[in-house]
Amino acid sequence: MNIKASIITIGDELLIGQVIDTNSAWIAQQLNALGIDVVRRVAVGDTRDAIIDSLDEELKRNDLIIMTGGLGPTADDITKPLLAEYFGGKLVLNEAVLEHVKSFFERRKRPFLASNGRQAEVPDVCTVLHNAMGTAPGMWFDRDGKVVIALPGVPFEMVHIMETEALPKLRLRFTSDAIVHRSIITAGEGESFLADQIKDIEASLPAHIKLAYLPSYGMVRLRLTGHGADELQLIKEVELFSDEISNRLEKIVVSNEDLPLEHVLGKVLTGRELTLGLAESCTGGFIAHRVTQIMGSAKYFNGSIVCYQEFVKEELLGVKRKTIEKHCVVSEEVAIEMAQGARKALKADIGFGVTGLLSPGGEDRVPVGTVCIAVADEEKTASKTFHFQMDRLRNKELAVNMSLLFIWKFLEGKL
Repeated sequence: MNIKASIITIGDELLIGQVIDTNSAWIAQQLNALGIDVVRRVAVGDTRDAIIDSLDEELKRNDLIIMTGGLGPTADDITKPLLAEYFGGKLVLNEAVLEHVKSFFERRKRPFLASNGRQAEVPDVCTVLHNAMGTAPGMWFDRDGKVVIALPGVPFEMVHIMETEALPKLRLRFTSDAIVHRSIITAGEGESFLADQIKDIEASLPAHIKLAYLPSYGMVRLRLTGHGADELQLIKEVELFSDEISNRLEKIVVSNEDLPLEHVLGKVLTGRELTLGLAESCTGGFIAHRVTQIMGSAKYFNGSIVCYQEFVKEELLGVKRKTIEKHCVVSEEVAIEMAQGARKALKADIGFGVTGLLSPGGEDRVPVGTVCIAVADEEKTASKTFHFQMDRLRNKELAVNMSLLFIWKFLEGKL
């Protein structure tokens, strides 16, 4: 049985771009793991007509609707009374929720207001989903064999209710065909090149297995997705095609796991018991941010020196003034001395340096978009120059991705 779902996010702040919707992505991942297909994601404003229209439309198409937002105590939070009316009920005071809300404010030594008490009013036609992280409870509605779940828009509250209340109930309620994903991370070639290299494999895929090309900054993720009733057989099929594609593209495959570059690099550093030290100029600490997003990075990451000014490169990293004057600050020669200086200053096994001109203004001896990187260990160094053609922010993203990839290639002997 193929269960279909849609996600409705509510809030004017989403439509005007003031808040980025991360809830939908997380919910979709959880439903996918249950074998539930998310076929639509809809964002609507805080208006009665928009919410009702979206519910009407999605309930025609799908078995499950998950809504987030509009459950607060203020006047613009209209979702709860609207849902009570929509499902033919009325708001009633739930004593258990009221007790929780009161204790929530007492523990924080904050006054309990009348508006806070309204959080305990819930539709009498729903099952209440306890919110231990906040005051707005989740709600579960049943209609004609279909389920609508309403959750707070605050991400950590939504996640907690999903994990502790909604997902366990969904596992019991719905049985669905298995969905299996396998990803292959590649770097150095565009999607049209990849498509040409594996066109015969793609043509041989059965109807229940699809291949998607997902390009990002300097990289392409290939994702195989299979649907089927027999999960074990499906896993074997998808892995067989994944292995075939990986073998064909062996020279440009970075990982056969759906992991970010910083995680892939961290696994290599951990496995080899090596430490990394960074010297970042144009990236301003962005590489260090990415590296430290990975739990356990303290095992292999010693630190980063953000050396935006020339005197910082000279005084903290030992970059020679004559090197800057001869080659200019955006050069492989300077990047090499930065890498060597970072390795020494941060007492790391591997040192890395990046210097560049991401947007107009500053160094006039190189074109805008020039980025030079270098990596060094005790015995050798390697360096490279890139010429990016994007705006400042995207040039920085590219610089960070290419830096992480370059360090990984250095360690793997693929330069």
